[in-house]
Amino acid sequence: MSLFPSVIFFCLGFLISFIFPRLPIILITRVKGFNIAFPAHPEPIPLSPKLTQRVLHMRMIYWMGFVVATIPLLFGLASIKWGNAAFGFGLWISSGWFILSRMQTFVGGPKPPWTLEMAQRLQLVLDEAKSESACCNKPRPEWKMLFISCDQCGKVLDEMPRPDLGRKRKDGFFAGGFRLLLTDGYPVIDNDSADFGEIDDSEE
Repeated sequence: MSLFPSVIFFCLGFLISFIFPRLPIILITRVKGFNIAFPAHPEPIPLSPKLTQRVLHMRMIYWMGFVVATIPLLFGLASIKWGNAAFGFGLWISSGWFILSRMQTFVGGPKPPWTLEMAQRLQLVLDEAKSESACCNKPRPEWKMLFISCDQCGKVLDEMPRPDLGRKRKDGFFAGGFRLLLTDGYPVIDNDSADFGEIDDSEE
């Protein structure tokens, strides 16, 4: 087999294995029934128990990708042994890298875009807004792109950037899915980069 077809098969296997573990995040969260309780992207999201539950769902689906990645990994190993070696090697390299990138979380790497701590912080802000020490008489905390603030008085309640939350994006399924592949669910802009200039909060 010449070099060019081998490169094509390798790239094809690599691309399939790159997209496949991320399909749960791209597909499951975009269905209509999964987003009926939330405003359309990219509007701020009012804090509620359903939002806290959404973060926990996104966290579960994120780790589901770890399990899904074993499918192309095994197919890749099988293809290397009994099928097209270049295609199998592409599957194996991409899915193996995906699994390693998930595992590095346990040894001090970047945290996942959705965590239990994030859900707990959302619930704490919501509980504070319902307590006697609330920021105003009728607090309405909302999660904007860079922080959580009260829609009534404008006070910043928590400087936590908003990751992708599974809502349908205004740029459509394919462009939105491609953007999610690039960001892997992480906030496009964090509070550190926001110091370099004014940022429009209309984008997620």
